[in-house]
Amino acid sequence: MDEQGFPAGQLAERATGPLAGVRVLDLTTVVMGPAATQILGDLGADVIKVESPGGDSMRWVGPAHDPSMGPLFLQANRNKRSVVLDLKSEEGKAALLSLVPDADVLVYNVRPQAMTRLGLGYDDVRAINPSIIYAGAVGYGSDGPNTGQAVYDDLIQAAAGIAGLFEAIDGAPRYAPVNICDRTVGLYLAISLVSALYHRERTGEGQEIEVPMFETMAAHVLADHMGGRAVSPPLGAPGYKRLMSRHRGPYPTKDGYLSIVVYTDKHWRAFTRFVGDPTKMQDDPRFATQEMRTRNADEAGRYLAAKMPTHTTEEWLAFCKEIDVPVARVNSLEQIFTDPHLTAVNMFSEIEHPTEGALVVPRFPVKFSRTPASIRRLAPTLGQHTAEVFAGNDNMAGWRERPANDEGGME
Repeated sequence: MDEQGFPAGQLAERATGPLAGVRVLDLTTVVMGPAATQILGDLGADVIKVESPGGDSMRWVGPAHDPSMGPLFLQANRNKRSVVLDLKSEEGKAALLSLVPDADVLVYNVRPQAMTRLGLGYDDVRAINPSIIYAGAVGYGSDGPNTGQAVYDDLIQAAAGIAGLFEAIDGAPRYAPVNICDRTVGLYLAISLVSALYHRERTGEGQEIEVPMFETMAAHVLADHMGGRAVSPPLGAPGYKRLMSRHRGPYPTKDGYLSIVVYTDKHWRAFTRFVGDPTKMQDDPRFATQEMRTRNADEAGRYLAAKMPTHTTEEWLAFCKEIDVPVARVNSLEQIFTDPHLTAVNMFSEIEHPTEGALVVPRFPVKFSRTPASIRRLAPTLGQHTAEVFAGNDNMAGWRERPANDEGGME
């Protein structure tokens, strides 16, 4: 059994999560929106992924048995049903609107102006279902001069200061090698949708939600780096010095690398004794207190880097465990799959996909004692569930059984 109580390597038969019974119309593509709606699906929601005839562009990225089932798509679109609609056509728009009365949430990540032009704006949708939660994940908030501009993770890493932090540390701006903005804002989007569902449960009121990437990530980054700008007038420059030190680590050991956070006074006393320098904190004022070590983060980092190679990785791990110093191995991407802790908690399962063969599937990481998340469907092929979703829809009886790629059908 896995951590959620389901047989390892098998799909759950039914939704057991706290959002079971919630229906989501998912008009999002790429990473941010699909990551958010997959969370809702894992938590039990019935997520209907509405794709254009060409499909979500992430279908085509990365190595795959089927070119339309790339790894980024597989990892952000489980627990969803795929239907294909050309929303620029009257027939496709009518098909989508026919799903609105039974939907709890509609979420999109195209430009809001495009939704309005299509006749799918909030007022259009609310007229059919006043209690619906209508959410737009956008690049910039609607009240600012950049509203409507297209964005990608790279652009928001630049605009929100992440690339600039690398410049402050290393001398040149660069991007973090992970879609950190897409996935972080995706979490905010999921939280916002669940919060709106809770509000509707108490009041019966639907609402419109706007989740802007730039504003969200600016607040997210500055939560760590307000520094002297946290008060007015400023007491100094923005930035948390410990995080911005180029000597922060990871540090080389005698035979590898470790991430170690020697943070409290207790940690430093034990560390300096272990490396044969027990009076360091008394002799050097820069190391005497946590505040002084933060102020002199570069010097503290250089000291750790100089002392860590005196012992092997295993010796450091044993020492850190003994005195409770936070430490972690530096895993490569490949090593994550065999990490002892993740193995022990059954983080990964192999589950058979009907078209792609055995997939390596990470489980939902959060545990619920009464309403566990579940994986009931693996990522769908393009238009796989079109007929299923519209099977009982009398308004669409003339075309609902046509193949998703039939040029005379729903495109």
